[in-house]
Amino acid sequence: MILKDRTESDELLKMRFLNTRMELTQEEKLHYFHLEKGYEGEVSFDWKAESLQEDIYIINDLLLKINNSYFQIDSILISQGVIRLLDVKNFEGDFCLEKDRFYAVKTGREYKDPIGQLNKCTSQFRQLLRDLKLNYLVESSVIFINPEFTLYNVQIDKPFILPTQVDRFLKGINSTSSKLNEGHLRLAKQLISLHQTKNPFSQVPNYQYELLKKNIYCKFCRSFSISLQNHTFVCEKCDGHETIEAAILRNVKEFQLLFPERKITTTNIREWCNVDLTTKTFCRILKKNLTAIGKTSGSYYI
Repeated sequence: MILKDRTESDELLKMRFLNTRMELTQEEKLHYFHLEKGYEGEVSFDWKAESLQEDIYIINDLLLKINNSYFQIDSILISQGVIRLLDVKNFEGDFCLEKDRFYAVKTGREYKDPIGQLNKCTSQFRQLLRDLKLNYLVESSVIFINPEFTLYNVQIDKPFILPTQVDRFLKGINSTSSKLNEGHLRLAKQLISLHQTKNPFSQVPNYQYELLKKNIYCKFCRSFSISLQNHTFVCEKCDGHETIEAAILRNVKEFQLLFPERKITTTNIREWCNVDLTTKTFCRILKKNLTAIGKTSGSYYI
């Protein structure tokens, strides 16, 4: 039973929007790529985790705080006898682990030691349980989800689940009987209640409204080469179709996330979308889907 769904983080969404509407630096593009890649891997694991049949609570994307220190857990599986903390990695290619060095064989680029990250996260989680006066067995693993990933020089005792082992790992969980009780549900709800909604590690570049490209782009391939055909936006690049209403509402959400300090008004949204539609069309769609505040020229929507 999934008690907390996985959703794209505000950081990922902002980086996705900015990558479409402005020119990111190479470093910013690399960061954005890693965010997309990481989310893609987590979703791939979620799809595999649907095979779990025993009584298990699943909590995804939990950001917790203890002693002014934050730690993030990709997936928590709560079963009768154990709490499993899972760190999902979507690395692709050949990697090597030497002592505390974790690096790509082809490029030599080093990445954060996954064992060090996992141990720190596990220690903090156990401390949190102690603070809550709870006593549960905690196990943790790094899940390498990408089938194109290979890890060299890894010792058998490392807490790694390699791509060829993921299905067997989940089958092993399924083969262990689990019956949850009210205590498990209270624990799950407590953990979810402690989730931090603002991520202090967010690395979104500075951006200005005036410097972002204003227009509606294709929701499928993110091209700005779209045209209006029979009251529908059609992408000239991938032939993707989207209704006028859906496209405008999608852009309202984007505007709202990027500029929470700016009010959602007919004028602002029409300027942001920058398409050949009448003010009346924007007004109708906003009135239909949002709540209007005020009835004068200064009215806005929430």
